[in-house]
Amino acid sequence: MKFGGTSVADAEKIRAAARRAIRTQKAGHQVAVVVSAMGKSTDHLVDLANQISKCPSKREMDQLLATGEQVTISLTAMALEDMGASAISFTAGQIGILTDDVHAKAKIKSIDVRRLREQLNAGRIVIVAGFQGVTEQGHVTTLGRGGSNVTLVAIAAALNAEVCENYTDVDGIFTADPRIVLNARKIDRISYDEMLELASLGANVLHNRAVEFAKKYDVPIHVRSSQHNRKGTMIVAETESMERIVVSGVALKDKLARVTLKNVPDRPGVAAQVFQHIAAYHIVVDDIIQTIGDNKTATISFTVDTPDLPEARDVIDALCRSLKCDATFENHLAKVSAVGMGMRIHTGVAERMFAALAKAKINIQNITTSEIKISCLIDRSQGKEALRVVHDAFELGTKKRRKAKKK
Repeated sequence: MKFGGTSVADAEKIRAAARRAIRTQKAGHQVAVVVSAMGKSTDHLVDLANQISKCPSKREMDQLLATGEQVTISLTAMALEDMGASAISFTAGQIGILTDDVHAKAKIKSIDVRRLREQLNAGRIVIVAGFQGVTEQGHVTTLGRGGSNVTLVAIAAALNAEVCENYTDVDGIFTADPRIVLNARKIDRISYDEMLELASLGANVLHNRAVEFAKKYDVPIHVRSSQHNRKGTMIVAETESMERIVVSGVALKDKLARVTLKNVPDRPGVAAQVFQHIAAYHIVVDDIIQTIGDNKTATISFTVDTPDLPEARDVIDALCRSLKCDATFENHLAKVSAVGMGMRIHTGVAERMFAALAKAKINIQNITTSEIKISCLIDRSQGKEALRVVHDAFELGTKKRRKAKKK
């Protein structure tokens, strides 16, 4: 079981999470609980760091941010024990969650489950700090935003868990972000591949690496609300019936930047040199386009997440001096995407999406596709409208629109 930040935001919510864990144990299950930092505490820690330093080191940021989960695991264990349960809390380092040494974006290499199994077999509910790990040298690392989901699925896989339940502040996975698309509909079942695409394309309920883990180790994930006991969304292996649905959901990634290199020498190995330098700084690159000019030069464009733009700018500026090329940087882009297993066997999906965007006077700057997704790069100012338009084009919503909540 995993409880996100909004589900453990205060003492009463922590007690509610503890009651769920106890009910699950009394139903005959061994229970491991992964928790995030409380509410906005991670944001508060980031703000404190920025008050101290304009450019804090990633190592020290990881050391700082990992304390948020340490608070929650202790409080959750206290709540469980106060209700009569036997419980014990562990940091990631205490149960041997080993990662690589990439601070702020670490990847889990292995988990030593012996201590976990020992405590579970002793009848205890085990609470583990999400979002974090340690290197072989003992340095604290974090797994990036949404990393607690990665911890959840990794532990579930290591323990060969029957199911992992991801408790959050929404009812499950929706056909679109329900905060933007008011008639978005909850999906009952979705495949790993569809969820992986949606998570990579902006759906924030699950981290894409968590879905990768789940698919690799065949771990079913139940995404559900911490506010009630109704069923949420099951993320499972693909079934034949899933291909009958042309589009399962749409997503918006609204914090994208584009880097364009002009007058790049058009010779073998240059593109490899460009992206080798970028990869060395662990900057994730999205859509890539290369065009060839008439003067033996090329233009290379690619997108990165907006938070990675400052570092990408530094890398590219240095590279341009070496290659004697020019670079421009744009920070006003978004990407709207449609995802569905049915795209493999149905035609006309792209035409339907493009026509809907054209009717809304939304200009498409770039198009990328895979077997089960179509993505369009657009101006950020039109991102939310594009999401609604594409959602309606595929008739994904409920018949009645929910009313927007008043602030």
